[in-house]
Amino acid sequence: MKKYLMAVAIFAAIAASGCGNHGHKRAKDDHAHDESLQLTAYCCHFEAFIEAAPFVAGHASDISIYFSHLDNFKPLAEGSVTISLIVGTDGVRQTLSKPVQAGIFPFKLTPLAAGKGKMILDIENSSGKFQAIVPDITVYADEHEAQEAAAADAITNSNGIAFTKEQQWKIDFATEEARKEPFGQIIRATAQIQPSQSDERIVSAKTNGTVFFNTIVTEGKSVRAGQTLFTIDGSATAENNLAVRYAEAEGEYNRAKAEYERKTELAKENIVSQSDLSRAKAEFSAAEAAYNNMQRNFSAGKQSISSPITGFVMRVLVQKGQYVEAGQPVLIVSQNRDLFVKAELRPKYFNLLSNITSANMRLLNGNRTYSLEELDGKVLSYGKSTDISNPLVPIVFQINNKEGFLAGSFAEMFIKTQTSVQAITVPNEAIIEEMGNNFVFVQLRPDFFEKRPVKTGVTDGIRREIREGIEAGERIVSKGAILVKLAQASGALDPHAGHAH
Repeated sequence: MKKYLMAVAIFAAIAASGCGNHGHKRAKDDHAHDESLQLTAYCCHFEAFIEAAPFVAGHASDISIYFSHLDNFKPLAEGSVTISLIVGTDGVRQTLSKPVQAGIFPFKLTPLAAGKGKMILDIENSSGKFQAIVPDITVYADEHEAQEAAAADAITNSNGIAFTKEQQWKIDFATEEARKEPFGQIIRATAQIQPSQSDERIVSAKTNGTVFFNTIVTEGKSVRAGQTLFTIDGSATAENNLAVRYAEAEGEYNRAKAEYERKTELAKENIVSQSDLSRAKAEFSAAEAAYNNMQRNFSAGKQSISSPITGFVMRVLVQKGQYVEAGQPVLIVSQNRDLFVKAELRPKYFNLLSNITSANMRLLNGNRTYSLEELDGKVLSYGKSTDISNPLVPIVFQINNKEGFLAGSFAEMFIKTQTSVQAITVPNEAIIEEMGNNFVFVQLRPDFFEKRPVKTGVTDGIRREIREGIEAGERIVSKGAILVKLAQASGALDPHAGHAH
């Protein structure tokens, strides 16, 4: 309800600042001198909506062109546009170096000859040069004939909804073509986000002793590789005292070293055998390895616990003053870079698991749906068996945590399977529900839309199957549909509102 009221408030502000109602209804024949052409052209980056007086040879025609970027449907704010109207070998051209206001370029052209031709729009801005073409332009020899033809071609629809380009530019708005694409069975499941094994490091105690913290260590604390976090003091224990063990290792190292050096000198005079020398060397190597290990991991009877990787503390498994034994896990550090997403499915889906092509996921407390490709993800594995205690089949995806997901949280999964079946699909945002029925807004022209009932099928979390109501290639409102609905409810606009003719 709050979202709906917010949308109402946004629309009211847009309507107030947008184009007003003409406040009159034209009679059937009251178009003799004010008909206009509505033309549309698309190129790879732009939509051009053209309103023009009918073209008559030797008569000047006012032309208004509304340019929108196709990636965000915002107005073209900078750049030059050249319009060319060509009939046969005759042509006229005009260039504007900038819009009179963002997105709007007004032209005036006087066609030289009557006949069939085309309009070419050349756009140049900091991103490059682009061209859009409007074919099948007719230039008439008689003004009355041109007006009659424009009236005959005008889009009339009693259910049509006017939503001007100026209004569209003020909101998050977009249109796109309904497309026909492979759309197989969708398996919906709840999944849990888990840390990946490659991103976690478990740090274990290397000696018996008591835990002492050097700094505050809490879960979520950022740490650097090699950063000392706490120590385990083994010098105070009567049994297996670390200080005693260190002294023993040092003493054994010094003894074995002296013995090996002595026998090496004696071996030069053949006083000791080679077997005795080899035995002394082996004892020295073992003592040296043990002593170096003590030096590397322990200092003054203590083991320093440091982070093996740069990341954050995932879990502290000990408390200050706690006695631990060698081999006991004391700390878990994670990078939170790669994550596992684990779902459990009913066994009836097992035969489909080898045909999984992708998946979409949405956090249970979130509004955005992410595709597996967007997260650099992949299917990692799926279970090949079940048991009585858990009859479900696990499936695990691996994703890159570029969106800052929280390990342990839950997500809704839309698992997509391979298929040869084609279906017409539109974005979920394009569908408006009203009293249990679903509708989309089909574009009749870039500022005029028809509310069309549709029958829907399954969704993959981002797009939804349309089983009846629209055809592939029809352009529909994909963002901002709720505000178009509010424009219909207000009844404050007509098809010609807000533009010069």
